[in-house]
Amino acid sequence: MKEILWLGRGGQGAFTAAKLFGAAYITDRDGQYALSFPSFGPERRGAPVRAFTKLDTKPVLDRSQTEHADFIVVLDDTLYSPALRNLLKPEGSILVNSGSQIEGAEVYDAAAIAKELRLPTVNTVMLGIAAARSGLITAEQAVSAIRGYMPEKLHARNIEALERAGKAVQK
Repeated sequence: MKEILWLGRGGQGAFTAAKLFGAAYITDRDGQYALSFPSFGPERRGAPVRAFTKLDTKPVLDRSQTEHADFIVVLDDTLYSPALRNLLKPEGSILVNSGSQIEGAEVYDAAAIAKELRLPTVNTVMLGIAAARSGLITAEQAVSAIRGYMPEKLHARNIEALERAGKAVQK
């Protein structure tokens, strides 16, 4: 089973990104299963939020929080802590949205891409980074998930965010 832990703040779309990743994983594939779910305390904007995406070739029934992730995706760098390394599988990676270098993490300036596209959050940029970096889903599958789960008026900018994110990973 592949597991992704998403860390963000309420209103940043961490759970949306987790759902889109799972939806993309099962797009056009038989025998692929995904489960995405959030975990948060008092519902308020700005409070820390965790979301999980679990992917497998058999039905995913385990709704427990991920204890050893393949990837940890951090939408807000204030939520990064070196202790996150304890939640990674040995070959795992931490992907952080930040304008500054962070030791022990792969850093991408997702906020700059979101700002250029006038997006209020970095969730689809980080989705694109996670897709490109993990190889678990293709950009085309992520686009299909956006088209299937987001309102049509949001498609163009979020698809552009995915494309730019993929290019940022290739640099």
